[in-house]
Amino acid sequence: MFIRSIKVPSSNGSVHEYVRIVGSVREHGQVKQHVIANLGRRDTLEAVLPQLIRFLNGEEEPQQLAEELGRDGPIEALDASTWGPVLVARHFFGQLGLWSLLDAGKRWPKLLPSEDPDDDWVSRVLVLIVNRLVCPSSEHALAEWLETDYLCDRAGRRYVPWWKKHRRVQVDLAQLQRWYRTLDHLLLNKDRVEVALFERLRTLFDFQADLVFYDLTSTYFEGHGPETLAKYGYSRDGKPRNVQVVVGMVMVAGWPIAHHVWAGNTRDSTTVKKVIQDLGQRFRFRRIVFVGDRGMVTESNLTMLQEKENHGFLVGMTRRQNPEAETLIDRVDEVKWLDCPMGINAREKKEPPRTRVQEVTCDRSGVRVFVVDSDERRAYEERQRTKAMRRVRDALAKVQTRVAKGRLQKPEKIGAAVERAMQKNHGYRYYAWELHEGRLEISEHPVNLAREKKYEGKYLIQTDQVAMTPPEAVEHYKELSEVERGFRSLKDPLALRPIWHHAERRVKAHIFVAALAFLIERMLERALKDAGLSLSARSALEALQTIRHVQIRMAGELRSGVTPGSSRARQVLKVLKLADHRPPTPHAGEETTM
Repeated sequence: MFIRSIKVPSSNGSVHEYVRIVGSVREHGQVKQHVIANLGRRDTLEAVLPQLIRFLNGEEEPQQLAEELGRDGPIEALDASTWGPVLVARHFFGQLGLWSLLDAGKRWPKLLPSEDPDDDWVSRVLVLIVNRLVCPSSEHALAEWLETDYLCDRAGRRYVPWWKKHRRVQVDLAQLQRWYRTLDHLLLNKDRVEVALFERLRTLFDFQADLVFYDLTSTYFEGHGPETLAKYGYSRDGKPRNVQVVVGMVMVAGWPIAHHVWAGNTRDSTTVKKVIQDLGQRFRFRRIVFVGDRGMVTESNLTMLQEKENHGFLVGMTRRQNPEAETLIDRVDEVKWLDCPMGINAREKKEPPRTRVQEVTCDRSGVRVFVVDSDERRAYEERQRTKAMRRVRDALAKVQTRVAKGRLQKPEKIGAAVERAMQKNHGYRYYAWELHEGRLEISEHPVNLAREKKYEGKYLIQTDQVAMTPPEAVEHYKELSEVERGFRSLKDPLALRPIWHHAERRVKAHIFVAALAFLIERMLERALKDAGLSLSARSALEALQTIRHVQIRMAGELRSGVTPGSSRARQVLKVLKLADHRPPTPHAGEETTM
């Protein structure tokens, strides 16, 4: 026999862990497992573990134990709320100096008469960050989460929901106003906080701020959103019918140091100049090598970076609709490829994908171009092309059938039908068509398809850095994936999207909270990596949810404690050197707040 646990999600989104005793039996030559006993929820068992141990050791009578565990006995289990993620977030919140930094910050000047001007809004900022990390939800849904997790302010007062039915809103409006006002306070301090956090990160981790990585994403609104930001544009979420907002993130040495919020119809390339100016004014960077994707590349942007003293660029190049790209790829010499170092995941494979690079001659003065050939990228693009060609061919075959059966006869209608079929899945990249004596003839495009195959697996990088080697250029450009991973952390599963706010300042504050949560997640990931613990930040946060704050009543006296959590949770606490696991103790009569 052995012990196993299962995690079962509840209707309010929380997850409870149940403990079972399982035995193995052999049936028809196969080993199967049968549940011998269901012991109940893990947090409840942990609360009564000392009594169970005494009973199993024969130190207490069964009747006495039953009385102690009963609600009418001297021991009554009252609550077991998730505490572990809050404990760790508080640790990093303090390490970043956010308590003192925000305490010294500005407050929203336009308060309602019912609002407390001395309210501890900084503690609620921490709560919002933990919510982004653990259970992303709106300020309305936040109330339900407060019932399952133990969140408290610096004085130890637990945040509890105030339920009050008001039309469709079930949370007291006064409580909602406090959380909304927290967003207002926070946004007022964004510019100063980002700079202070950057300096703090440099002190903690001692890195050089030479390469600046920048990328953009978009996130959509449910509803109309603020008119100034909510616009239709290129949706990276696959929601073209929703208005959206564009978010740009700046990272240095793997750390997010700043973000910018733009209207949803903003073009990528138009944001670069403003970001560079901001880095020079706020962060006072003396030297910047701007690293960005091909969407940032315009002639004016490259000229601006070249003309600025101690500025440079390392950016991608577009392949399609760029006559220069094909010329550069044609200049590749097959004997001059240089192999690039493989990543950890690639080295673990029996046949790791290869990445090669070589520098080719560029006709533009002061610009170096590297052609990169990636086996992994080629395999992906070949799969995508094969899939697209099949879909286009199937659509064209249906048009051919209609023409052959006489359902389509007029050339203009045949051309329109072919056009519709070719527009989907970029058909003109692969096929050509001709109407010959009433027959629709389809063939592979002799020029476009050959060009597509030539491009597969290859991408182009351009830079003005004289001392940078081709493998170094590839390595730095690949670090843009860290920004993309940052966007995934911001947006998945629901941490950033969708946005429900209708005021511009609330939208920007919502995104700022998500950015702070991402920074804390990266700090946790860095600590785990430095300690050699093979655990991702996301897995660590899940393990930390097994650490519970437990309240019991013993002989009429209220007592509380913190459970040790799972073995993985204890490993995380050991890595962070967290010895004191208990929350602050509130003053008598001030145990809760909203």
